[in-house]
Amino acid sequence: MKGDRTEIVIDAGGTTRTYEIEATRNGRRVEITHGRGIVEVTEVTRGGTPVRTARFMASRVLALVEHPAARRATREGKSAAPAVPQPRAGGSSTVLRPAEAV
Repeated sequence: MKGDRTEIVIDAGGTTRTYEIEATRNGRRVEITHGRGIVEVTEVTRGGTPVRTARFMASRVLALVEHPAARRATREGKSAAPAVPQPRAGGSSTVLRPAEAV
């Protein structure tokens, strides 16, 4: 969906770099694959044709964050479904926080 976005944080020696890949048109989506030491982030069309691809060495990837597109509102003014699944009541949930700088 247009609006799907992925952030990739890379270790670049003594500093970090952040890259963003976004679905730029309606019907496009962002897919992530990894294997053999490579992380690949690709913007694809509805038919599955790759439009743009970014490849990163897996050993350098510090964080990979997916941001789904916001859901369209229904006629009642409420969103059709939450964009991010909520934890179940009574279940345990883990919150990940970035490491503190030393």
